[in-house]
Amino acid sequence: MAHDDTVTGDFSRSWSALLAAVAGVADEDFDQPSGCRGWLVRDLVCHLVIDAQDVLITLVTPAGTGPTADATTYWDLVEPPTGDDPLDALIPRLAAAYGDPALLKFHLDDVGSAAGRAAGLADPAALVSTKDKVLTAGDYLSAYVLEWTLHHLDLVARLPSAPRPPGQTLAVARTALERIAGAKFPAELSDTDALLTGTGRRTPTAGEAAALGGLAARLPLVLG
Repeated sequence: MAHDDTVTGDFSRSWSALLAAVAGVADEDFDQPSGCRGWLVRDLVCHLVIDAQDVLITLVTPAGTGPTADATTYWDLVEPPTGDDPLDALIPRLAAAYGDPALLKFHLDDVGSAAGRAAGLADPAALVSTKDKVLTAGDYLSAYVLEWTLHHLDLVARLPSAPRPPGQTLAVARTALERIAGAKFPAELSDTDALLTGTGRRTPTAGEAAALGGLAARLPLVLG
């Protein structure tokens, strides 16, 4: 079975870096705010457990029709969260139920490692179904590089000593966001700044807004 090494490599690189970063977070830092508005680091890590479960479920959910989406159209542009979504409200309660951060780390490592192995074994050409969409496993894994990279930035938002996402991962995620936007971010924005400002995690400075031009009015790009 021929696998697309680029797809699985990008997925593995971004996911492995995120798992390693979580493993290195000190217990006391689980109560720090994350880059996801309204979520602490522990809430974000709990969300990653659910994401990893989604990867496992999707990779073993074959589709009976042809593709209806790709790595770009997998993402829907939605309104910024208001805090009213039941799942968003559930996450902090689930995270708090773990109590000891070590238990949350263990669960993510356990489920996350399995998700990583499943991704490595997946046939990129196989059709899978998720979110009422059908796409190849390769496109699905490619879409998640953006998810992992953004959440890696969320994780380390207020943890200055924590490792950042790999440069190659940031570049791949930036390209993915540009495809969703249908426009290039200005070259003067670093990959990290393009991702943070593009998704509303940081407000552009006056200079960045000027460089963004007409694209600035379309931001933030909130992915759902």
